[in-house]
Parts: sequence; structure tokens; C-alpha cells
Amino acid sequence: MRRREFIILLGTATATWPLTGRAQQPAKVARIGFLGLAPAAASANRVEALRAGLRDLGWVEGKNILIEFRWAERVDQLPDLAVELVRIKVDLIFAPSSTFVEPARKATQTIPIVFALDADPVGLGHVASLARPGGNITGLTMQATELNTKQLEILKEALPQSTRFGVLWNPTLLQGSVFGGRGVTGIGGRPGS
Repeated sequence: MRRREFIILLGTATATWPLTGRAQQPAKVARIGFLGLAPAAASANRVEALRAGLRDLGWVEGKNILIEFRWAERVDQLPDLAVELVRIKVDLIFAPSSTFVEPARKATQTIPIVFALDADPVGLGHVASLARPGGNITGLTMQATELNTKQLEILKEALPQSTRFGVLWNPTLLQGSVFGGRGVTGIGGRPGS
């Protein structure tokens, strides 16, 4: 090899070496914490829908994301599981519904929390407003408070002679609080009620 060829080869190798070094660096794998109620099989369809949605966005489990599942046997175990997800430093906590948002909110104010469906995120104090959630929590809502109120209004119109309606809900579930709270009890005081 001649001197000139050697210098060109050395110069090219020196110039491209930092690029090849960077290309070989493994990409950071994002870690998603998932809070759920056991048995896991009961949530299989939702978990697969989450995985499919992530894949559609280019996030493939085992390649560039890792999902850390935490399954509670009882609702009262959720706070400890949320704290565990914070301790292992997940990048995001996924909360399928309002029931899971509150324990996650109490566990962290810095890790983003994304909920799939929150019955009343403003009313439950999970976000400041729908337009500007603020903080570290965001997601989708179905406005259950307004829907429940409307459903009872329709029931009252269909049965105008009725003066009382009973409402059953599970008080251990946060989304149940909208049934017993301002959404339902507010109907009785409206004009024409």
C-alpha cells in the first residue's frame, strides 16, 4: 500500500469512526408501567389492543419498549403497586381507568400517567381541566358525570310519576363516586324535577 492510499484510508476511517460508534449504541428501551386488576387474563383483550396501538406507532415490545405489568388482587393493593412502578423508574404509567389513576397520582408527580378512560378526571381531581390538564396526567374521558345525569333525566321523563330512584355502585371504585356525587344527586334540585 502506498503512503497516499494509507493516509486516505486512515483519514476516512478516522472521519467515519465516530458515526459507526454512535450507530452501535443501543437505543434506550422505554419502560411502561401498567396497573391492572387480576386476573391478567381478564384484561387480555385490552392489553393486546394497547400493544397493537403501540405497534402502529412504531413501539414494539421487546425491541424499543418494555411493559412492566403489576396486577392487584384487590383495589387496596394498587397504591403499593404504583409505588413499586415509581421505584423501578418506569418512563410512563398506564392506568386503564380512574380506579388506577388515583394510586398512580399519589405515587408520583413527575412520571407521566396516561389513562385510557377516566369517568370524571376534573371532578375526581386528576386533571385541572379538560382543555389544559396540567401536571403529569392525561388521557381520554367519557364524561360519565354528565352522561349519568342525562340518563336519570331521561328516566324521570319516562316515569314522571316516580319520585325516587335507587342507584347502585361499587364505592371502592373511584369512578363509582360520580354516581353518588354531584352528577346524580344534582338532578333532584333542578327546575321541573
